[in-house]
Amino acid sequence: QVQLVESGGGLVTAGGSLLLSCAASGRTFRSYAMGWFRQAPGKEREFVAAISWSGGSTKYADSVKGRFTISRDNAENTVTLQMNSLKPEDTAVYYCAADSRPWSMVVVTTLAEYDYWGQGTQVTVSS
Repeated sequence: QVQLVESGGGLVTAGGSLLLSCAASGRTFRSYAMGWFRQAPGKEREFVAAISWSGGSTKYADSVKGRFTISRDNAENTVTLQMNSLKPEDTAVYYCAADSRPWSMVVVTTLAEYDYWGQGTQVTVSS
């Protein structure tokens, strides 16, 4: 069982930056691929970024590629999402998620592949 708690959301003007963090409980965290998803009002939850258990492989949605960076610290049980050059369309609730298949060699991007979810943190980008 993994519990995930996101933090770092807030209000920022367009062009600004935010750093989201996800703190995970449990020793199994280091064996799980992790992902960030987001959900804007009236829209479906969508993939943002994911990272393999080792940190050696990452994937990004086209909409954030080159602006967002996902990373992890297995010693600290954390995964972060550095968001730069933010746009109003990045406004959403951001969720951290864990793919509980241990030591998976595949970084997945679909919601159904993730088993554990945090409660989300609000990111609002004003124009």
